[in-house]
Amino acid sequence: MLAGFFFFLLLLTGGVPAERVCSYNQVLEHLNLSADHTLYSMTRPVRDHTKTTVVTLEVILYAILDVRELDQIFIPYVWIFTSWQNDHISWNPQDFCGIENVTLPNQFLWKPDLTIEEMVEKDKAPPSPHLTISNSGQVRVQDDKVLPCTCRMHIYKFPFDIQSCNLSFKSVVQSVQEMRLLHSLGSAEATRWSREVMRTQYEWLFVGMSVENKTLTIFRMEQDVIVYTITMKRRPVLYIINFMLPILFLLCLDMASFLIPDTGGEKLSFKVTVLLAVTVMQLILNEILPCSSDRIPLIAVYCIGIFGLMLLSLLETILVMHLMDKDGSSQDAKAGQDQSLSEDSGGQADSKGGGDKKWRRCASFCNGPARENSPELMKDGEQTGSGSMEVISEETREVMRALTQLLNKGEEPSKPSSWSKVITKIHRIFFAFYVAAVVLFLAGMCFLWQSNQDD
Repeated sequence: MLAGFFFFLLLLTGGVPAERVCSYNQVLEHLNLSADHTLYSMTRPVRDHTKTTVVTLEVILYAILDVRELDQIFIPYVWIFTSWQNDHISWNPQDFCGIENVTLPNQFLWKPDLTIEEMVEKDKAPPSPHLTISNSGQVRVQDDKVLPCTCRMHIYKFPFDIQSCNLSFKSVVQSVQEMRLLHSLGSAEATRWSREVMRTQYEWLFVGMSVENKTLTIFRMEQDVIVYTITMKRRPVLYIINFMLPILFLLCLDMASFLIPDTGGEKLSFKVTVLLAVTVMQLILNEILPCSSDRIPLIAVYCIGIFGLMLLSLLETILVMHLMDKDGSSQDAKAGQDQSLSEDSGGQADSKGGGDKKWRRCASFCNGPARENSPELMKDGEQTGSGSMEVISEETREVMRALTQLLNKGEEPSKPSSWSKVITKIHRIFFAFYVAAVVLFLAGMCFLWQSNQDD
């Protein structure tokens, strides 16, 4: 009879047993999760208050959005995964058609009050609106966050620097007796996952990420802290091309200015212009670097060193021009003495031979046929002859002056003055010192930038 009854039921259902239909609402009704039921979201989800809630936290770096050295702010884009056990949630998947996970709005359940110590601005990314619960009571939440955090920048080796910034996660009010904060992925796994998912790095290259668990006493309360240290390296190519090479080119121009003649003011004005160009580059550097650095950055030493070398070159040019001016004054004084001596010798010659010339001119003037017997004409002739002799003596003096100057100019290359020798020695010694100082300075800067010394 029983077998016949089951056979009759199979005929009524078409010979195939009906499949059971289940929904997520049935699970929520079983768990008593509704809009007016807020007990699950108010307190820690434990049945015994002495039981500690273990929260697992994982962080994966997705992008390095910005690093502001002047404000010392680091802005990463991270994925944060948190999970914990809720003792009030459990069901048998076989009772609900094999449903093992349910997604619901996050305001229905309690969430750990995690905060980031280094965060200085409000998170710009919207929080995840949902969380996932499993049949065993495990709750999982995934958030994407943009975290503007403070980070102490070590810019000693800028632009070849490596920065390390921390993200410290801790509870706001829960102690270690109430909540423990742990991580499951180590430093190697976190670095590997971050490299696989990272898409944007901009100026900075991701080097690695380390994870460390700490238990600190904060305001007389012990709390667990997970510290994620993100290490990144700057790409220096842009700064080398736009800043360091132009300053080096200005230094090369200053070295090439030694080929400009010292006569005139062209060399001095050229050196001053190059020096002002380096000053402008220093002003640009002040807008990039923060003012709170403990050590003087090497890039600032690089600029100041080149500025100092150019300043020494400018001072050498001023000294040489001053010595040349003294040399010219001494040569003018010597030429004046030679000219006065020539004038004195010419005047004596004129006084000795002037009477003879006067009488000769007078004799030639007086030998004319019409003036032999005329005393008045003889008197006029004597006066005319004396005036012409004065004009001839002045012309002789001018010729003597010109000859003296030509002789002095012709003697300068063959007989250089003492100041010219001093100027030549200063030029040679300073140029050798300048080239050696430039080479040693640049080699020292390269060594310091490439050294492995920690900042």
